[in-house]
Amino acid sequence: MKLYRILALAIPLALSSCLNDRTTEATNPISEITIVEGSIKSQYDIKRDSTLVIAPEIEQSNVQKPLTYSWEVDGQVYSQDATLTYTGKSYGSYACRLVVANEDGKAFFPFTLNVNTIYEEGITIISKTPEGKSRLSFMLTNPDGTDSGVFYDYDCFSKVNSEENFASNVSDMRQCSGNLIIACQGAGTEDDCATIYYLNEKTLVVENMLSIPEYSDFKPTKMQMPSTGFAGTTYPILCENGKVYEFSETEGTLIPGVKFQSTYSQSCASYEKGNNYNLLFWDEDANDLCQISNGYGPYYCSTTYNLEQNEVNNETNYFNGYTFVAMFVPRQTRAQQAIDAGEIVVIVKKSGIHYAVRLHANFWVYNSDNATTTLSDGEGFGSTGIGVKLTTQSPCVANQTYNTLLFSDGKTNNVYRWNYTNITPLANAKSIAAVGSDKAVITGMEISNDHKRTYVAYYEPDETGLNGHVTVLETNTGNVLAQYDNVSYQPVKIMYKKK
Repeated sequence: MKLYRILALAIPLALSSCLNDRTTEATNPISEITIVEGSIKSQYDIKRDSTLVIAPEIEQSNVQKPLTYSWEVDGQVYSQDATLTYTGKSYGSYACRLVVANEDGKAFFPFTLNVNTIYEEGITIISKTPEGKSRLSFMLTNPDGTDSGVFYDYDCFSKVNSEENFASNVSDMRQCSGNLIIACQGAGTEDDCATIYYLNEKTLVVENMLSIPEYSDFKPTKMQMPSTGFAGTTYPILCENGKVYEFSETEGTLIPGVKFQSTYSQSCASYEKGNNYNLLFWDEDANDLCQISNGYGPYYCSTTYNLEQNEVNNETNYFNGYTFVAMFVPRQTRAQQAIDAGEIVVIVKKSGIHYAVRLHANFWVYNSDNATTTLSDGEGFGSTGIGVKLTTQSPCVANQTYNTLLFSDGKTNNVYRWNYTNITPLANAKSIAAVGSDKAVITGMEISNDHKRTYVAYYEPDETGLNGHVTVLETNTGNVLAQYDNVSYQPVKIMYKKK
């Protein structure tokens, strides 16, 4: 009987416990957390220094219980607020996670945050202050290919590389192998010597640099390397004195010219298509055009085939008796490149007549018997030379869409246009636009990928501070499409930096 009593007493206790649990469940039901689909994305892209705000929508299955939040960025807790407010300070791609919890459990949502550069693709200007300090300005291109209309920075060098003291007198830039390569002449001192910088082409952060204090005559004016450098291949850098140093982009080394032993004009041209790279210089000592192809050369023009330097003489010199004026490469669109190999145009004159020698970009091929030329490649335009504004150092840009060369004399504010494929004399090239004031000096030109817009960079000598400007012209008419004022110091070069 005692046993039954114990059991009898125990049964009500057990029932009482179950009833208490059920009462607790009824008064405090479990609330499962759901992060509402679409209120937070799996990937976010922001520009550096811009702010991202994410306000997710959270649902609970039963009663609303207190929630806690944890926003994790790159494995670290960044915020515990209900809304994420994140300012991108460093470039990169970060694995992130939102954790939402209540007393019953947790919900997770992983996502990726990309902090992108504002320097992705667009118009890039190198310039120098009156004291020679090197500067860089940049205007982003919109996704539809048009100008954003905003120059983000006038001193990208310092903003992105706050601890780097850039050499003065910036002189050239080229985009090559994921880098924006910048050349500065320096001031000729040990602390401010000629320097070549490798900037990441997307972020403009200095990733490498090569200082050259040992060569006092290394004052670079034009770097000539393709968009993709080949390991072990050296490319020429032309200097103020017409001498050439050879630079290996992949090795980061510079040596006095080995291939190029002469004095060369400041006007040179290069063309590349796929793995084919051709570069032309004018040899002032031999009065002849020389070419390197994919790093080999230079080889000189002749009436038969390419000659080495010690073989150049008046009997075989294709340009014997001509005086060099300038050369340029008409830009091609991608569609034009798919059809045509392109060409390089050399302007020479003889007896007061200017000739446009239009050469196929791959015309001279190393050790090829069919790489011959005849004088018929040149077209005499009957110009007396009077009034010709084109010189070896003229800012200019040519295009194959309209077969026109737009150029300036580098001393005034006039933009001239000349059709290099017809019989119009070069001396009759008309001014299609005048930019800035009467005292403005044009120092650079660039063209859009579709050839419809031409960018003219110039400075106003009487202005102080940011005295550099850019006028955007309709290439075919010269009509002004846009104007950007006080966007740099005295422009040295304007370039369309590709993505």
